[in-house]
Amino acid sequence: MKNIFEKLKQRWGIASYWQMAVIFIVFGITGSSSVKIAGPVLELLGIDNSMSGWIFWPLRTLLIFPVYQVLLVFFGWLFGQFDFFWAFEKKMLSRFIPKDKKKKALTEND
Repeated sequence: MKNIFEKLKQRWGIASYWQMAVIFIVFGITGSSSVKIAGPVLELLGIDNSMSGWIFWPLRTLLIFPVYQVLLVFFGWLFGQFDFFWAFEKKMLSRFIPKDKKKKALTEND
């Protein structure tokens, strides 16, 4: 088990097990919070689970994604791990950009 944590420390570029514990806590709080917040936000938009499940659940799932992204950086900042989570966000969101657009954006910035 220790070997797994050592690999994570190396992969994430973190220094201590304490920092790893804080990162795991942030992931847990963020996931729970984003799911909890999605319900009231949908109600504000006039969308509730009395409508078809084929509409409600995809909308809820699509809403959770951006809420999660914002909360991840917020809680990361709150727990003193902003740099880690900001880099994590950029890496995760870059996976949604097609490779040819990434190349174009990189060459325009040079």
